[in-house]
Amino acid sequence: MSLEAITSKIQQKMAMAGGLSAKVKFDFGDEGCVFVDTTQTPPLISNEDHDADTTLKCSLNTFEGILNGTQDPNIAFMMGKLKIQGSMGLAMKLNSILED
Repeated sequence: MSLEAITSKIQQKMAMAGGLSAKVKFDFGDEGCVFVDTTQTPPLISNEDHDADTTLKCSLNTFEGILNGTQDPNIAFMMGKLKIQGSMGLAMKLNSILED
């Protein structure tokens, strides 16, 4: 899945996520990133690198698995495939939003 496809999928899922007011970055290393700012309406979603409250770092393949349900984010975190910087509570909220 390309960065553009991942960005589109995140945009769809965030549209259904009510009550989330934070800045989140999904960092895919050299493959790019997706920045989501839900503190404004409508949420800003871009591929620009901005400061965030929470950053999730993983490969595009791992993140694609999380989105399509073949990779449990908790297992990915325990195996070191997913790294979290910032609020763990916010990361847990994202877990329920992103999973299918």
